[in-house]
Amino acid sequence: MIKKLLIANRGEIACRIIKTARRMGIQCAAVYSDADRNALHVQMADYAVYLGPSPSAASYLNAQKIIAVAQQWQADAIHPGYGFLSENSDFVAQVQVAGIIFVGPDSTAIAAMGSKARAKELMAKAGVPLLPGYHGADQHPELLYQEALNMGFPLLIKAVAGGGGRGLRVVEAAENFYSALQSVQRESLAAFADQRVLLERYLPKARHVEVQIFADQHGNCIHLFERDCSVQRRHQKLIEEAPAPGISADIRKLMGDTAIKAATEINYCGAGTVEFLFQDDAFYFMEMNTRLQVEHPVTEAITGLDLVEWQIRVAQGEKLPLEQHEIKLNGCAIEARINAESPQNDFMPCSGLIQSLCWPQAQDVRVDTGFRSGDRVSIYYDSLLAKIIVWAPTRTQAATQLAAVLAQTQIKGIETNSSFLQAVLESSAFLRAEVDTGFLHNHQELLQLKLSLNTLEKQLHDPAVSAEQKSWGAFSAWRNFGQNQFSREFHVHRLPAPGHDADASAGGSGSAQLALKAPLPGKLIALHVKVGDKVTRGQPLLVMEAMKMEHTVKASADCVIAAIHCTVNDFLQPDQLMVEFTDPVSVAVEA
Repeated sequence: MIKKLLIANRGEIACRIIKTARRMGIQCAAVYSDADRNALHVQMADYAVYLGPSPSAASYLNAQKIIAVAQQWQADAIHPGYGFLSENSDFVAQVQVAGIIFVGPDSTAIAAMGSKARAKELMAKAGVPLLPGYHGADQHPELLYQEALNMGFPLLIKAVAGGGGRGLRVVEAAENFYSALQSVQRESLAAFADQRVLLERYLPKARHVEVQIFADQHGNCIHLFERDCSVQRRHQKLIEEAPAPGISADIRKLMGDTAIKAATEINYCGAGTVEFLFQDDAFYFMEMNTRLQVEHPVTEAITGLDLVEWQIRVAQGEKLPLEQHEIKLNGCAIEARINAESPQNDFMPCSGLIQSLCWPQAQDVRVDTGFRSGDRVSIYYDSLLAKIIVWAPTRTQAATQLAAVLAQTQIKGIETNSSFLQAVLESSAFLRAEVDTGFLHNHQELLQLKLSLNTLEKQLHDPAVSAEQKSWGAFSAWRNFGQNQFSREFHVHRLPAPGHDADASAGGSGSAQLALKAPLPGKLIALHVKVGDKVTRGQPLLVMEAMKMEHTVKASADCVIAAIHCTVNDFLQPDQLMVEFTDPVSVAVEA
Protein backbone atom coordinates (compact mmCIF):
# COMPACT_ATOMS: atom_id res chain seq x y z
CA MET A 1 0.00 0.00 0.00
CA ILE A 2 1.15 3.52 -0.78
CA LYS A 3 1.46 5.55 2.42
CA LYS A 4 4.03 8.16 1.37
CA LEU A 5 3.81 9.79 -2.08
CA LEU A 6 6.35 12.19 -3.59
CA ILE A 7 4.92 14.48 -6.27
CA ALA A 8 7.52 15.31 -8.92
CA ASN A 9 5.72 18.36 -10.26
CA ARG A 10 4.48 21.83 -9.38
CA GLY A 11 1.50 24.17 -9.63
CA GLU A 12 -2.11 23.15 -10.01
CA ILE A 13 -1.49 19.48 -10.80
CA ALA A 14 0.64 19.04 -7.67
CA CYS A 15 -2.10 20.68 -5.58
CA ARG A 16 -4.76 18.52 -7.23
CA ILE A 17 -2.83 15.28 -6.50
CA ILE A 18 -2.27 16.31 -2.88
CA LYS A 19 -6.03 16.76 -2.34
CA THR A 20 -6.86 13.22 -3.49
CA ALA A 21 -3.88 11.60 -1.75
CA ARG A 22 -4.73 13.32 1.54
CA ARG A 23 -8.34 12.06 1.28
CA MET A 24 -6.91 8.55 0.86
CA GLY A 25 -4.79 8.92 4.01
CA ILE A 26 -1.51 9.26 2.08
CA GLN A 27 1.27 11.64 3.14
CA CYS A 28 2.64 13.88 0.38
CA ALA A 29 6.06 15.35 -0.28
CA ALA A 30 6.50 18.34 -2.61
CA VAL A 31 9.58 19.46 -4.48
CA TYR A 32 10.35 23.03 -5.47
CA SER A 33 12.77 25.36 -7.23
CA ASP A 34 13.91 28.86 -6.33
CA ALA A 35 10.94 30.34 -8.18
CA ASP A 36 8.48 28.11 -6.28
CA ARG A 37 9.91 28.44 -2.79
CA ASN A 38 6.64 29.91 -1.47
CA ALA A 39 4.27 28.23 -3.94
CA LEU A 40 0.89 26.82 -2.93
CA HIS A 41 1.84 23.18 -3.58
CA VAL A 42 4.78 23.58 -1.20
CA GLN A 43 2.49 25.01 1.49
CA MET A 44 -0.05 22.20 1.08
CA ALA A 45 2.37 19.27 1.30
CA ASP A 46 3.34 17.41 4.47
CA TYR A 47 7.01 17.63 3.50
CA ALA A 48 8.87 19.77 0.96
CA VAL A 49 12.38 19.55 -0.50
CA TYR A 50 14.38 22.12 -2.44
CA LEU A 51 15.58 20.86 -5.83
CA GLY A 52 17.67 23.70 -7.24
CA PRO A 53 17.61 26.85 -9.40
CA SER A 54 14.50 27.98 -11.26
CA PRO A 55 15.22 26.62 -14.78
CA SER A 56 13.51 23.24 -15.21
CA ALA A 57 16.71 21.51 -16.26
CA ALA A 58 18.23 22.34 -12.88
CA SER A 59 15.18 21.45 -10.80
CA TYR A 60 12.04 19.64 -11.98
CA LEU A 61 13.96 17.73 -14.67
CA ASN A 62 16.73 16.64 -12.28
CA ALA A 63 15.81 12.95 -12.19
CA GLN A 64 18.68 11.87 -9.93
CA LYS A 65 17.89 14.53 -7.33
CA ILE A 66 14.18 13.66 -7.30
CA ILE A 67 14.88 9.96 -6.80
CA ALA A 68 17.41 10.73 -4.07
CA VAL A 69 14.83 12.91 -2.29
CA ALA A 70 12.25 10.11 -2.53
CA GLN A 71 14.69 7.61 -1.07
CA GLN A 72 15.70 9.97 1.73
CA TRP A 73 12.05 10.53 2.68
CA GLN A 74 11.37 6.77 2.24
CA ALA A 75 8.59 7.41 -0.26
CA ASP A 76 6.59 4.41 -1.40
CA ALA A 77 5.74 6.01 -4.74
CA ILE A 78 6.36 8.94 -7.09
CA HIS A 79 3.54 10.65 -8.98
CA PRO A 80 4.89 12.62 -11.99
CA GLY A 81 1.78 14.70 -12.78
CA TYR A 82 2.05 15.78 -16.41
CA GLY A 83 4.91 17.41 -18.29
CA PHE A 84 8.46 17.41 -16.93
CA LEU A 85 9.49 13.75 -16.31
CA SER A 86 6.03 12.18 -16.65
CA GLU A 87 6.79 10.54 -20.02
CA ASN A 88 10.53 10.02 -19.59
CA SER A 89 11.09 6.27 -19.86
CA ASP A 90 14.64 6.49 -18.49
CA PHE A 91 13.37 8.23 -15.35
CA VAL A 92 10.68 5.59 -14.88
CA ALA A 93 13.25 2.80 -15.22
CA GLN A 94 15.46 4.50 -12.60
CA VAL A 95 12.49 4.85 -10.24
CA GLN A 96 11.70 1.16 -10.58
CA VAL A 97 15.35 0.17 -10.03
CA ALA A 98 15.31 2.24 -6.84
CA GLY A 99 12.43 0.10 -5.57
CA ILE A 100 9.90 2.93 -5.72
CA ILE A 101 6.44 2.63 -7.29
CA PHE A 102 5.89 4.86 -10.31
CA VAL A 103 2.29 6.06 -10.53
CA GLY A 104 1.91 5.50 -14.24
CA PRO A 105 2.78 2.96 -16.95
CA ASP A 106 6.08 1.11 -17.06
CA SER A 107 9.11 2.36 -18.98
CA THR A 108 8.51 -0.01 -21.91
CA ALA A 109 5.04 1.36 -22.67
CA ILE A 110 6.24 4.96 -22.29
CA ALA A 111 9.15 4.32 -24.67
CA ALA A 112 6.82 2.69 -27.21
CA MET A 113 4.57 5.75 -27.35
CA GLY A 114 7.27 8.36 -26.64
CA SER A 115 8.42 8.34 -30.25
CA LYS A 116 5.58 9.42 -32.52
CA ALA A 117 7.20 7.56 -35.42
CA ARG A 118 7.51 4.30 -33.44
CA ALA A 119 3.98 4.74 -32.10
CA LYS A 120 2.56 5.02 -35.61
CA GLU A 121 4.40 1.85 -36.66
CA LEU A 122 2.87 -0.04 -33.74
CA MET A 123 -0.59 1.35 -34.39
CA ALA A 124 -0.41 0.45 -38.08
CA LYS A 125 0.35 -3.16 -37.11
CA ALA A 126 -2.60 -3.13 -34.70
CA GLY A 127 -4.96 -1.90 -37.42
CA VAL A 128 -5.51 1.54 -35.91
CA PRO A 129 -6.30 4.09 -38.69
CA LEU A 130 -3.47 6.53 -39.53
CA LEU A 131 -3.10 9.63 -41.69
CA PRO A 132 -0.74 9.34 -44.68
CA GLY A 133 2.72 10.67 -43.90
CA TYR A 134 6.45 10.06 -43.58
CA HIS A 135 7.70 8.44 -40.37
CA GLY A 136 11.09 7.20 -41.55
CA ALA A 137 14.50 7.24 -39.85
CA ASP A 138 16.25 9.16 -42.66
CA GLN A 139 16.12 12.79 -41.58
CA HIS A 140 18.11 14.44 -44.36
CA PRO A 141 16.43 17.79 -45.16
CA GLU A 142 16.38 17.14 -48.91
CA LEU A 143 14.68 13.78 -48.41
CA LEU A 144 12.12 15.33 -46.07
CA TYR A 145 11.46 18.07 -48.62
CA GLN A 146 10.93 15.52 -51.39
CA GLU A 147 8.54 13.54 -49.18
CA ALA A 148 6.67 16.78 -48.51
CA LEU A 149 6.36 17.46 -52.25
CA ASN A 150 5.05 13.93 -52.78
CA MET A 151 2.43 14.40 -50.03
CA GLY A 152 1.37 17.86 -51.12
CA PHE A 153 0.52 20.92 -49.05
CA PRO A 154 -0.68 21.86 -46.51
CA LEU A 155 1.06 19.40 -44.21
CA LEU A 156 2.29 19.11 -40.64
CA ILE A 157 5.88 18.87 -39.46
CA LYS A 158 5.87 17.24 -36.02
CA ALA A 159 8.67 16.54 -33.59
CA VAL A 160 9.01 12.79 -33.07
CA ALA A 161 9.41 13.35 -29.33
CA GLY A 162 7.05 16.34 -29.14
CA GLY A 163 4.13 17.12 -26.88
CA GLY A 164 2.16 19.98 -25.36
CA GLY A 165 1.93 21.78 -28.69
CA ARG A 166 5.70 22.21 -28.97
CA GLY A 167 7.61 21.04 -32.01
CA LEU A 168 4.66 21.36 -34.39
CA ARG A 169 4.18 23.54 -37.47
CA VAL A 170 1.63 23.72 -40.29
CA VAL A 171 3.31 24.30 -43.66
CA GLU A 172 1.04 25.87 -46.25
CA ALA A 173 3.42 25.97 -49.23
CA ALA A 174 6.72 24.49 -50.40
CA GLU A 175 8.65 27.76 -50.03
CA ASN A 176 7.97 27.72 -46.28
CA PHE A 177 9.11 24.15 -45.72
CA TYR A 178 12.78 24.61 -44.80
CA SER A 179 12.23 27.48 -42.37
CA ALA A 180 9.43 25.54 -40.63
CA LEU A 181 11.60 22.42 -40.49
CA GLN A 182 14.44 24.33 -38.85
CA SER A 183 12.06 25.87 -36.33
CA VAL A 184 10.58 22.50 -35.35
CA GLN A 185 14.03 20.91 -35.08
CA ARG A 186 15.35 23.76 -32.96
CA GLU A 187 12.34 23.79 -30.63
CA SER A 188 12.31 20.00 -30.32
CA LEU A 189 16.01 19.82 -29.56
CA ALA A 190 15.64 22.41 -26.81
CA ALA A 191 12.51 20.87 -25.29
CA PHE A 192 13.07 17.13 -25.79
CA ALA A 193 16.79 16.73 -26.69
CA ASP A 194 15.70 15.13 -29.98
CA GLN A 195 15.36 16.95 -33.32
CA ARG A 196 13.85 14.13 -35.38
CA VAL A 197 10.57 14.94 -37.15
CA LEU A 198 7.79 13.25 -39.05
CA LEU A 199 5.50 14.57 -41.77
CA GLU A 200 1.76 14.14 -41.84
CA ARG A 201 -1.17 15.18 -44.02
CA TYR A 202 -2.93 18.22 -42.61
CA LEU A 203 -6.71 18.12 -42.31
CA PRO A 204 -7.94 21.73 -42.48
CA LYS A 205 -11.32 21.06 -40.83
CA ALA A 206 -10.24 18.41 -38.35
CA ARG A 207 -11.36 18.21 -34.76
CA HIS A 208 -9.08 17.09 -31.93
CA VAL A 209 -10.96 14.27 -30.20
CA GLU A 210 -9.26 12.11 -27.59
CA VAL A 211 -10.30 9.06 -25.57
CA GLN A 212 -9.46 8.55 -21.89
CA ILE A 213 -8.41 4.95 -21.24
CA PHE A 214 -7.50 3.13 -18.03
CA ALA A 215 -5.81 -0.25 -17.58
CA ASP A 216 -4.65 -2.27 -14.59
CA GLN A 217 -1.96 -4.86 -13.91
CA HIS A 218 -4.49 -7.70 -14.29
CA GLY A 219 -5.19 -7.29 -18.00
CA ASN A 220 -8.30 -5.14 -17.69
CA CYS A 221 -8.66 -2.07 -19.94
CA ILE A 222 -11.62 0.30 -20.32
CA HIS A 223 -12.36 3.73 -21.77
CA LEU A 224 -14.03 6.66 -20.01
CA PHE A 225 -15.52 8.26 -23.14
CA GLU A 226 -14.05 11.06 -25.24
CA ARG A 227 -13.16 14.75 -24.99
CA ASP A 228 -13.14 17.43 -27.66
CA CYS A 229 -10.09 19.72 -27.45
CA SER A 230 -10.39 21.52 -30.78
CA VAL A 231 -10.28 25.13 -29.52
CA GLN A 232 -6.53 25.72 -29.53
CA ARG A 233 -3.90 28.40 -29.97
CA ARG A 234 -0.40 27.47 -31.11
CA HIS A 235 -1.62 23.86 -31.16
CA GLN A 236 -2.17 24.07 -27.40
CA LYS A 237 -5.61 23.52 -25.94
CA LEU A 238 -7.64 26.37 -24.44
CA ILE A 239 -11.12 24.88 -24.03
CA GLU A 240 -11.88 21.18 -23.57
CA GLU A 241 -15.22 19.46 -23.22
CA ALA A 242 -16.70 16.04 -22.59
CA PRO A 243 -18.37 14.38 -24.29
CA ALA A 244 -17.42 15.57 -27.77
CA PRO A 245 -20.45 17.26 -29.38
CA GLY A 246 -22.07 15.67 -32.40
CA ILE A 247 -20.45 12.25 -31.97
CA SER A 248 -22.93 9.42 -32.62
CA ALA A 249 -23.22 6.47 -30.25
CA ASP A 250 -21.77 4.16 -32.93
CA ILE A 251 -18.73 6.39 -33.54
CA ARG A 252 -18.26 6.82 -29.77
CA LYS A 253 -18.15 3.05 -29.29
CA LEU A 254 -15.85 2.49 -32.27
CA MET A 255 -13.47 5.22 -31.13
CA GLY A 256 -13.44 3.87 -27.56
CA ASP A 257 -12.81 0.31 -28.76
CA THR A 258 -9.98 1.54 -31.01
CA ALA A 259 -8.37 3.38 -28.09
CA ILE A 260 -8.51 0.21 -26.00
CA LYS A 261 -6.93 -1.71 -28.90
CA ALA A 262 -4.09 0.84 -29.01
CA ALA A 263 -3.49 0.50 -25.27
CA THR A 264 -3.58 -3.29 -25.16
CA GLU A 265 -1.15 -3.47 -28.11
CA ILE A 266 1.59 -2.16 -25.80
CA ASN A 267 0.39 -3.91 -22.58
CA TYR A 268 -0.49 -0.55 -21.09
CA CYS A 269 -1.19 0.00 -17.39
CA GLY A 270 -2.56 3.15 -15.76
CA ALA A 271 -4.23 6.31 -17.09
CA GLY A 272 -3.62 7.26 -20.70
CA THR A 273 -5.12 9.25 -23.54
CA VAL A 274 -5.35 8.18 -27.17
CA GLU A 275 -5.62 11.25 -29.39
CA PHE A 276 -7.36 11.27 -32.76
CA LEU A 277 -8.01 13.73 -35.56
CA PHE A 278 -11.70 13.57 -36.46
CA GLN A 279 -13.24 14.78 -39.72
CA ASP A 280 -16.28 13.68 -41.75
CA ASP A 281 -17.09 10.86 -39.28
CA ALA A 282 -13.61 9.34 -39.76
CA PHE A 283 -10.84 9.39 -37.16
CA TYR A 284 -7.08 8.93 -37.36
CA PHE A 285 -4.53 8.13 -34.65
CA MET A 286 -2.28 11.06 -33.69
CA GLU A 287 -0.49 9.95 -30.54
CA MET A 288 -0.91 8.41 -27.13
CA ASN A 289 -0.14 10.39 -24.00
CA THR A 290 1.08 7.98 -21.34
CA ARG A 291 0.07 10.11 -18.38
CA LEU A 292 -2.77 12.06 -16.85
CA GLN A 293 -3.94 14.92 -19.08
CA VAL A 294 -4.42 18.56 -18.11
CA GLU A 295 -8.07 18.24 -19.14
CA HIS A 296 -8.88 15.13 -17.07
CA PRO A 297 -11.37 17.05 -14.83
CA VAL A 298 -14.03 17.13 -17.57
CA THR A 299 -13.94 13.34 -17.71
CA GLU A 300 -14.22 13.23 -13.93
CA ALA A 301 -17.21 15.56 -14.10
CA ILE A 302 -19.25 13.43 -16.52
CA THR A 303 -18.37 10.09 -14.89
CA GLY A 304 -18.28 11.07 -11.21
CA LEU A 305 -14.87 9.38 -10.82
CA ASP A 306 -11.53 10.51 -9.35
CA LEU A 307 -8.86 9.57 -11.89
CA VAL A 308 -5.95 10.31 -9.52
CA GLU A 309 -7.46 7.90 -7.00
CA TRP A 310 -7.71 5.30 -9.76
CA GLN A 311 -4.07 5.95 -10.68
CA ILE A 312 -2.94 5.34 -7.12
CA ARG A 313 -5.06 2.21 -6.71
CA VAL A 314 -3.81 0.71 -9.97
CA ALA A 315 -0.20 1.58 -9.10
CA GLN A 316 -0.45 -0.36 -5.85
CA GLY A 317 -1.75 -3.43 -7.67
CA GLU A 318 -5.53 -3.16 -7.33
CA LYS A 319 -7.96 -4.03 -10.10
CA LEU A 320 -9.93 -1.29 -11.84
CA PRO A 321 -12.81 -0.26 -9.57
CA LEU A 322 -15.40 -0.57 -12.36
CA GLU A 323 -16.00 -2.54 -15.55
CA GLN A 324 -16.90 -0.91 -18.87
CA HIS A 325 -20.66 -1.46 -18.58
CA GLU A 326 -20.70 0.16 -15.13
CA ILE A 327 -19.34 3.51 -16.34
CA LYS A 328 -22.11 5.97 -17.17
CA LEU A 329 -21.94 9.24 -19.08
CA ASN A 330 -23.86 11.99 -17.30
CA GLY A 331 -24.36 15.50 -18.65
CA CYS A 332 -21.67 17.76 -20.15
CA ALA A 333 -18.57 19.43 -18.76
CA ILE A 334 -16.40 22.21 -20.21
CA GLU A 335 -12.97 23.35 -18.99
CA ALA A 336 -11.32 26.72 -19.66
CA ARG A 337 -7.57 27.08 -19.21
CA ILE A 338 -6.77 30.44 -17.64
CA ASN A 339 -3.34 31.47 -18.88
CA ALA A 340 -1.15 34.48 -18.14
CA GLU A 341 -1.07 35.73 -21.72
CA SER A 342 -2.25 38.53 -23.98
CA PRO A 343 -4.93 37.45 -26.50
CA GLN A 344 -4.68 40.88 -28.17
CA ASN A 345 -0.96 40.31 -28.78
CA ASP A 346 -1.07 36.88 -30.42
CA PHE A 347 -1.34 35.19 -27.00
CA MET A 348 2.07 36.40 -25.91
CA PRO A 349 2.77 34.87 -22.46
CA CYS A 350 3.03 37.25 -19.50
CA SER A 351 4.87 37.04 -16.21
CA GLY A 352 4.84 39.13 -13.07
CA LEU A 353 3.10 39.70 -9.72
CA ILE A 354 -0.53 38.73 -9.20
CA GLN A 355 -1.83 41.61 -7.10
CA SER A 356 -5.20 40.03 -6.38
CA LEU A 357 -6.98 36.88 -7.41
CA CYS A 358 -10.64 36.01 -6.89
CA TRP A 359 -11.95 32.70 -8.20
CA PRO A 360 -15.72 32.13 -8.52
CA GLN A 361 -17.56 30.02 -5.96
CA ALA A 362 -20.67 28.26 -7.26
CA GLN A 363 -22.33 24.86 -7.42
CA ASP A 364 -21.01 22.57 -10.17
CA VAL A 365 -17.99 24.87 -10.64
CA ARG A 366 -14.49 23.52 -9.97
CA VAL A 367 -11.26 25.52 -9.93
CA ASP A 368 -7.88 23.75 -10.09
CA THR A 369 -5.05 26.21 -9.43
CA GLY A 370 -1.64 26.57 -7.88
CA PHE A 371 -1.75 30.37 -7.51
CA ARG A 372 -2.97 32.86 -4.90
CA SER A 373 -2.98 36.63 -4.53
CA GLY A 374 0.59 37.84 -4.08
CA ASP A 375 2.15 34.99 -6.06
CA ARG A 376 4.47 35.68 -8.99
CA VAL A 377 4.08 34.07 -12.41
CA SER A 378 7.56 32.88 -13.35
CA ILE A 379 9.20 33.17 -16.74
CA TYR A 380 10.63 29.66 -16.32
CA TYR A 381 7.44 27.61 -16.67
CA ASP A 382 4.31 27.58 -18.80
CA SER A 383 1.66 30.24 -18.45
CA LEU A 384 -1.18 28.12 -16.98
CA LEU A 385 -2.71 29.82 -13.93
CA ALA A 386 -5.80 27.69 -13.39
CA LYS A 387 -8.48 25.51 -14.92
CA ILE A 388 -12.14 26.35 -14.39
CA ILE A 389 -14.52 23.44 -14.98
CA VAL A 390 -18.32 23.60 -15.14
CA TRP A 391 -20.75 20.67 -15.28
CA ALA A 392 -24.36 20.99 -16.45
CA PRO A 393 -27.06 18.69 -17.84
CA THR A 394 -26.59 20.05 -21.38
CA ARG A 395 -23.72 21.52 -23.39
CA THR A 396 -25.46 24.87 -23.89
CA GLN A 397 -26.06 25.21 -20.16
CA ALA A 398 -22.42 24.33 -19.40
CA ALA A 399 -21.09 26.88 -21.91
CA THR A 400 -23.45 29.62 -20.68
CA GLN A 401 -22.59 29.00 -17.03
CA LEU A 402 -18.84 28.87 -17.67
CA ALA A 403 -19.02 32.16 -19.59
CA ALA A 404 -20.82 33.74 -16.62
CA VAL A 405 -18.20 32.35 -14.24
CA LEU A 406 -15.37 33.80 -16.33
CA ALA A 407 -17.10 37.19 -16.32
CA GLN A 408 -16.98 37.10 -12.51
CA THR A 409 -13.32 36.03 -12.31
CA GLN A 410 -11.07 38.85 -11.09
CA ILE A 411 -7.31 38.73 -11.69
CA LYS A 412 -5.30 41.92 -11.24
CA GLY A 413 -1.66 42.73 -11.81
CA ILE A 414 -1.16 40.45 -14.79
CA GLU A 415 -2.91 40.04 -18.12
CA THR A 416 -4.88 36.83 -18.69
CA ASN A 417 -7.07 35.24 -21.35
CA SER A 418 -10.21 34.89 -19.17
CA SER A 419 -12.25 37.53 -21.05
CA PHE A 420 -11.19 36.01 -24.37
CA LEU A 421 -12.32 32.55 -23.29
CA GLN A 422 -15.61 34.11 -22.24
CA ALA A 423 -15.91 35.52 -25.77
CA VAL A 424 -15.31 32.07 -27.26
CA LEU A 425 -17.96 30.44 -25.08
CA GLU A 426 -20.50 33.16 -25.93
CA SER A 427 -19.91 32.97 -29.68
CA SER A 428 -22.74 31.56 -31.76
CA ALA A 429 -20.34 29.25 -33.62
CA PHE A 430 -19.17 27.61 -30.39
CA LEU A 431 -22.72 27.30 -29.09
CA ARG A 432 -23.66 25.57 -32.35
CA ALA A 433 -20.68 23.21 -31.81
CA GLU A 434 -19.08 24.36 -35.08
CA VAL A 435 -15.58 23.73 -33.75
CA ASP A 436 -12.39 22.50 -35.33
CA THR A 437 -8.68 23.17 -34.77
CA GLY A 438 -8.91 26.34 -36.88
CA PHE A 439 -11.70 27.82 -34.76
CA LEU A 440 -9.77 30.78 -33.32
CA HIS A 441 -8.24 31.70 -36.68
CA ASN A 442 -11.57 31.49 -38.49
CA HIS A 443 -13.36 33.73 -35.98
CA GLN A 444 -10.51 35.96 -34.84
CA GLU A 445 -12.06 39.34 -35.74
CA LEU A 446 -15.36 38.65 -34.04
CA LEU A 447 -13.65 37.16 -30.97
CA GLN A 448 -11.32 40.16 -30.62
CA LEU A 449 -14.33 42.47 -30.81
CA LYS A 450 -16.18 40.50 -28.13
CA LEU A 451 -12.99 40.47 -26.03
CA SER A 452 -12.89 44.27 -26.10
CA LEU A 453 -16.50 44.47 -24.99
CA ASN A 454 -16.02 41.90 -22.22
CA THR A 455 -12.93 43.73 -20.96
CA LEU A 456 -14.81 47.03 -20.99
CA GLU A 457 -17.70 45.54 -19.03
CA LYS A 458 -15.31 44.32 -16.33
CA GLN A 459 -13.65 47.73 -16.15
CA LEU A 460 -16.96 49.56 -15.83
CA HIS A 461 -17.90 47.44 -12.82
CA ASP A 462 -14.48 47.68 -11.16
CA PRO A 463 -14.33 50.46 -8.54
CA ALA A 464 -10.53 50.37 -8.63
CA VAL A 465 -10.46 51.53 -12.26
CA SER A 466 -10.30 55.30 -12.67
CA ALA A 467 -12.81 57.31 -14.68
CA GLU A 468 -10.07 58.19 -17.17
CA GLN A 469 -9.21 54.50 -17.67
CA LYS A 470 -12.89 53.66 -18.10
CA SER A 471 -13.24 56.37 -20.75
CA TRP A 472 -10.17 55.07 -22.55
CA GLY A 473 -11.53 51.51 -22.32
CA ALA A 474 -14.82 52.61 -23.84
CA PHE A 475 -13.01 54.36 -26.68
CA SER A 476 -10.79 51.32 -27.27
CA ALA A 477 -13.84 49.07 -27.51
CA TRP A 478 -15.49 51.48 -29.97
CA ARG A 479 -12.26 51.71 -31.96
CA ASN A 480 -11.96 47.92 -32.20
CA PHE A 481 -15.59 47.71 -33.24
CA GLY A 482 -14.97 50.29 -35.95
CA GLN A 483 -11.86 48.54 -37.22
CA ASN A 484 -13.53 45.15 -37.31
CA GLN A 485 -16.85 46.19 -38.78
CA PHE A 486 -16.11 49.25 -40.92
CA SER A 487 -12.45 49.00 -41.89
CA ARG A 488 -13.31 48.87 -45.59
CA GLU A 489 -15.44 52.02 -45.48
CA PHE A 490 -13.78 54.23 -42.89
CA HIS A 491 -10.27 55.09 -41.77
CA VAL A 492 -10.00 54.77 -37.96
CA HIS A 493 -6.86 56.26 -36.33
CA ARG A 494 -4.91 54.54 -33.55
CA LEU A 495 -4.83 57.11 -30.91
CA PRO A 496 -2.47 57.33 -27.96
CA ALA A 497 -3.76 56.22 -24.56
CA PRO A 498 -4.08 58.87 -21.83
CA GLY A 499 -0.66 59.93 -20.59
CA HIS A 500 1.14 58.37 -23.58
CA ASP A 501 3.51 60.46 -25.71
CA ALA A 502 3.00 59.47 -29.34
CA ASP A 503 6.23 61.16 -30.44
CA ALA A 504 8.29 59.34 -27.83
CA SER A 505 7.21 55.98 -29.19
CA ALA A 506 8.67 56.94 -32.55
CA GLY A 507 11.98 58.10 -31.16
CA GLY A 508 10.99 61.72 -30.50
CA SER A 509 9.60 64.58 -32.52
CA GLY A 510 11.20 64.83 -35.94
CA SER A 511 13.00 61.48 -35.59
CA ALA A 512 12.81 58.88 -38.35
CA GLN A 513 14.12 56.05 -36.17
CA LEU A 514 12.16 53.42 -34.27
CA ALA A 515 13.30 50.93 -31.65
CA LEU A 516 12.19 47.33 -31.18
CA LYS A 517 12.11 46.31 -27.52
CA ALA A 518 11.72 42.83 -26.06
CA PRO A 519 7.97 42.10 -25.78
CA LEU A 520 8.53 39.68 -22.88
CA PRO A 521 11.39 38.18 -20.85
CA GLY A 522 13.15 35.39 -22.69
CA LYS A 523 16.25 34.05 -24.39
CA LEU A 524 17.29 35.15 -27.88
CA ILE A 525 17.85 31.91 -29.80
CA ALA A 526 18.11 33.14 -33.39
CA LEU A 527 18.92 36.44 -35.11
CA HIS A 528 18.04 36.61 -38.81
CA VAL A 529 19.22 40.13 -39.71
CA LYS A 530 22.31 42.30 -39.52
CA VAL A 531 22.96 46.05 -39.60
CA GLY A 532 22.23 47.52 -43.02
CA ASP A 533 19.80 44.81 -44.11
CA LYS A 534 16.72 45.94 -46.01
CA VAL A 535 13.77 44.16 -44.43
CA THR A 536 10.43 43.56 -46.12
CA ARG A 537 7.04 43.18 -44.53
CA GLY A 538 6.58 39.72 -42.98
CA GLN A 539 10.30 38.92 -42.86
CA PRO A 540 11.46 37.18 -39.63
CA LEU A 541 13.80 39.38 -37.57
CA LEU A 542 14.60 37.19 -34.58
CA VAL A 543 13.35 34.30 -32.46
CA MET A 544 12.89 34.36 -28.69
CA GLU A 545 12.29 31.43 -26.37
CA ALA A 546 10.04 32.24 -23.42
CA MET A 547 7.79 30.24 -21.09
CA LYS A 548 8.51 26.97 -22.96
CA MET A 549 7.60 28.35 -26.42
CA GLU A 550 9.36 29.89 -29.41
CA HIS A 551 8.21 33.34 -30.53
CA THR A 552 9.21 34.69 -33.95
CA VAL A 553 9.33 38.48 -34.29
CA LYS A 554 8.48 39.59 -37.84
CA ALA A 555 8.49 43.00 -39.51
CA SER A 556 5.04 44.21 -40.46
CA ALA A 557 6.39 46.94 -42.77
CA ASP A 558 9.45 47.59 -44.94
CA CYS A 559 12.47 49.05 -43.12
CA VAL A 560 16.27 49.10 -42.84
CA ILE A 561 18.17 47.71 -39.83
CA ALA A 562 20.08 50.59 -38.20
CA ALA A 563 21.50 48.89 -35.10
CA ILE A 564 21.34 45.58 -33.22
CA HIS A 565 21.77 45.59 -29.45
CA CYS A 566 21.59 41.88 -28.64
CA THR A 567 23.28 38.61 -29.56
CA VAL A 568 22.18 34.99 -29.67
CA ASN A 569 21.87 33.39 -26.18
CA ASP A 570 21.30 36.77 -24.49
CA PHE A 571 18.57 36.65 -21.85
CA LEU A 572 16.38 39.66 -22.52
CA GLN A 573 14.23 41.57 -20.05
CA PRO A 574 10.87 43.16 -21.01
CA ASP A 575 11.33 46.44 -22.91
CA GLN A 576 15.05 45.83 -23.36
CA LEU A 577 16.29 47.45 -26.57
CA MET A 578 16.95 44.86 -29.28
CA VAL A 579 16.90 46.43 -32.76
CA GLU A 580 16.65 49.93 -34.24
CA PHE A 581 15.22 50.77 -37.66
CA THR A 582 15.86 53.68 -39.98
CA ASP A 583 12.28 53.72 -41.26
CA PRO A 584 9.07 53.65 -39.24
CA VAL A 585 8.00 50.03 -38.70
CA SER A 586 5.98 47.97 -36.30
CA VAL A 587 6.45 44.28 -35.54
CA ALA A 588 4.29 41.21 -35.25
CA VAL A 589 5.09 38.33 -32.93
CA GLU A 590 4.10 34.76 -33.77
CA ALA A 591 4.58 31.37 -32.18
